[in-house]
Amino acid sequence: MFIEQISVFLENNPGTLREMTQLLGEGGVDLLALSIADTQSFGIVRMIVHSGQIEGAMKMLKDGGYVARVNHVICATVPDKPLGLSSLLGVIERAGLSVEYMYSFLRGSAQGTARMILRLNDGAKAEQVFTEQGITMLSQQQVDSL
Repeated sequence: MFIEQISVFLENNPGTLREMTQLLGEGGVDLLALSIADTQSFGIVRMIVHSGQIEGAMKMLKDGGYVARVNHVICATVPDKPLGLSSLLGVIERAGLSVEYMYSFLRGSAQGTARMILRLNDGAKAEQVFTEQGITMLSQQQVDSL
């Protein structure tokens, strides 16, 4: 059960993140989750938006001169308590999977739960393992309802 994520490459200069978020905000795009990873010369912004806004956001970004793409990630629910995330990571490790990146997604989390956005080395296998292990994953429609 995958959801769509937008990844944007930004120059690592003051103001570039604000400019990008201003562009999207002025275009009415609501950021549901956001992660930033940087290197010396560039950063990668990963974001979740409502599926109905993805196409428009991509057009705004490309028209604004940004390099962006849409890819698929998993949104998994974990208990919001000590060892909640560790338990999920244990399932991933025992399945022989590895985490490429991960970030939290707090919007609309049910009491006692946290949501994690995950990109794994084998998404299809991860989806199968999570289902077998009873790990709740959110669909794109569920994310859109938040």
